[in-house]
Amino acid sequence: MAFYKRSRVARDAPPLRRVLPLVLVVLASVLFVVFMLKNRAVAGPSSFPFPNLENPAAILADPSFKLKLPKQTLLSVSLDQRNRLPPRNTDLFPTLAKDHTKIVLYVHNRPQYLRAVVRSLAGVEGIGETLLIVSHDGYFPEMDGIVRGIRFCQVKQIFAPYSPHLFPDSFPGVSLGDCHDKDDPAAKKCNGTADQYGNHRSPRIVSLKHHWWWMMNTVWDGMEETRGFDDHILFIEEDHYIYPNAYRNLQLLIGVKPTKCPECYATNLAPSDVKFKGEATDMLIAEKIGNMGYAFNRTIWRKIHAKAKEFCSFDEYNWDITMWATVYPSFGAPVYTLRGPRTSAAHFGKCGLHQGQGKSGACIDNGEASFQLDQIDKILNIKPDWQVHIIKKQSGYQAGFKGWGGWGDRRDRELCLNFAYMYHVM
Repeated sequence: MAFYKRSRVARDAPPLRRVLPLVLVVLASVLFVVFMLKNRAVAGPSSFPFPNLENPAAILADPSFKLKLPKQTLLSVSLDQRNRLPPRNTDLFPTLAKDHTKIVLYVHNRPQYLRAVVRSLAGVEGIGETLLIVSHDGYFPEMDGIVRGIRFCQVKQIFAPYSPHLFPDSFPGVSLGDCHDKDDPAAKKCNGTADQYGNHRSPRIVSLKHHWWWMMNTVWDGMEETRGFDDHILFIEEDHYIYPNAYRNLQLLIGVKPTKCPECYATNLAPSDVKFKGEATDMLIAEKIGNMGYAFNRTIWRKIHAKAKEFCSFDEYNWDITMWATVYPSFGAPVYTLRGPRTSAAHFGKCGLHQGQGKSGACIDNGEASFQLDQIDKILNIKPDWQVHIIKKQSGYQAGFKGWGGWGDRRDRELCLNFAYMYHVM
């Protein structure tokens, strides 16, 4: 009503003044329609939320960009709140060493293994100087209880709030109407995109890659405790037995890497072949990055993060094979890691990460981690003046491997890319 009253009062005004309000209304209406169309295009159930995947910077600069994360469950929200709690044991360890290397232990639901790795960490020389971050794939009370019982260093727990294990009847868990196995979506009228072998997604399998990628993005870009930390962070799993000398060896490797192996991207506690115990010679070894006890800094993380498209679109459910087959090769030069000639960590156990936990056919293993450690495995056993031997040709997954599949569903790829940018947008 106010607009029309003003129009009658101004009917004798100059023409420009009479039409200006109408022009403004029309312009506002046009902008509103454009805004709504953009939002519909971004938020639609079948749309891909990233208009220019070849240029990640353009994604964040695009005003139409919008995160597309699943609607959280009550448990997911409560775990997200726990992620913001400060580290525990600050009364026992009030300060961290100036040159400390943070440690991230990522776990699923193998309590018998977690107890063993926690026992090994308790005996690591220097463990009280650093922060131990435990990243949980989902929520399992027994696993939570084991971590809450740690008293040998500062401990920070984080829980993947979009883990498939937290969504019993919706994506990223199993949704009503999802395709299974080799279902034909047209014939079955079900939802899903099959992988390169014709198989549809399995939530407990895709959680492997989702958890690792969410964890990396959270640790480097989403946590108050690490957001300004540029130095190396060590990553280990719940079935890695850590030797007493691991932390001191790691610190020395990090210190000599810039001069001894400037082309090395990372350091490792163990050989890339987890069954190999090392050369036991007086030299440092540069080889391909292994998946056990690896550490790198923020500079390397930025290089990895820039390859989010490659990581999230490669049809392979294992994060490490994805890195070996597509991310590392995309850097354009050999990607080496620096390690000692004797292992400082060992893989143990026979049950895979998702072998039927909690089911009648579950893999049975009591998690006994008994290793015969020599005295040299308990003390710093690397010297900074040793020469570096580079292993240029190694077996294993290389560029050109097409992947084992399991990662063909469009929704998993979208969620993966959302993890890459969620902290940059928010």
